[in-house]
Amino acid sequence: MYYCSHGVGSSQARPRNPVRHLGRTHTVPRLAHNEPVNDLADLLTPEGRALLDEVRGTAPADELAVATRLRREHPADLVSAALGQARLRQRAAAKFGAEDAGRMFFTPNGVEQSTRASVAAYRAGRLRALGVTSLADLCCGIGGDAIALARAGIRVLAVDRDPVTAAAARANAEALGLADLIEVREADVTEVDTAGWDAVFVDPARRGGRGRIFDPEAYSPPLSWAVETARTAPHAALKVAPGIPHEAVPADAEAEWISDGGDVKEAVLWFGTAPGAVRATLLPGPRTLLGRGLPDPEVRSVGRYLYEPDGAAIRAHLVAEVAEEVGGGLIDPTIAYVTSDERHESPYATAYEITDRLPFNVKKLKALLRERGVGTLTVKKRGSAVEPEELRRKVKPSGPHAATVFLTRVAGAPTMLIGAPAT
Repeated sequence: MYYCSHGVGSSQARPRNPVRHLGRTHTVPRLAHNEPVNDLADLLTPEGRALLDEVRGTAPADELAVATRLRREHPADLVSAALGQARLRQRAAAKFGAEDAGRMFFTPNGVEQSTRASVAAYRAGRLRALGVTSLADLCCGIGGDAIALARAGIRVLAVDRDPVTAAAARANAEALGLADLIEVREADVTEVDTAGWDAVFVDPARRGGRGRIFDPEAYSPPLSWAVETARTAPHAALKVAPGIPHEAVPADAEAEWISDGGDVKEAVLWFGTAPGAVRATLLPGPRTLLGRGLPDPEVRSVGRYLYEPDGAAIRAHLVAEVAEEVGGGLIDPTIAYVTSDERHESPYATAYEITDRLPFNVKKLKALLRERGVGTLTVKKRGSAVEPEELRRKVKPSGPHAATVFLTRVAGAPTMLIGAPAT
């Protein structure tokens, strides 16, 4: 049985405890991270909704005083649930925006693992452009992707095994006025008939009791099951970890790595699109770099400019495409930094103007920074075991100026490159 829930963060059922209040007995899960009980049934009552409005925006430092006051008129468990939900909404605002997050219902792991709204909207738009009008969202979690799909005009069957998570997804569809387009079903995804749907979307749970799961076959459900299910639909998208080995990508799938604001968020395996294609998509935009099967760039000496490819391009193994775009080569055959003598604009890489190249030596770096009055030091590393914070403590930057130091390898030798963002 596959729970694949992003609400509890595990493929195993958690212990359950009865909570008695408001004249009823409810069974709710013990949630992770010591969060208060998230009893959605009571939060959805008029009293619960009124409490949620009252505690909206409560600062952590004020929670005790607010809880003490509210418990004079409301059950203690309900007050705790409302304050816990308010805290989750505040955390979720970064992913969903303050307006949506302020109306939605969350679980702790649901906030952490749900898709960022901008990424979900991009994927939904791509599915809609493929002609998809109906979709089975398997492992829907709290419904973040289902919401984006419905807003793109796609009818959604959202499925999750965990009752609390499914309840959150249903409440979110209703809260955002999308209940007519989203049907939430509490079920084991492996038992759901997806025949008749234009597309399938699967977002397996990639966390267990010990944290992140790196083996795709240890996902819940396993990647092999998700792939076989994808092949039964006209179109499909499987959300996977961005660190998925390229050899694990099926030959009949298109692989896409997505970053948002420079941070790599996920990889997606697409079926029914372009088998074997590889792409890196950057948000906002979107801007998409397509793989062309280029050979590895040549290694050359460090030029005036250093280019740091976007993480999505690196994960997609498209550094060669970036190097071609900026007319550059690699500083080392194993390092994803590109260098050239000229400045080139590219949305797929950030350019830095290099002023100094030194063999790795902390004392020399400290002297150079002191001489130039560098007080704001950005440390980037690739191919170095030195931790940025450790280096900052040792060099003790001080002064009115700023600089960026790259701890890396050049032609196999530990090297420090100093410069600043190109303008």
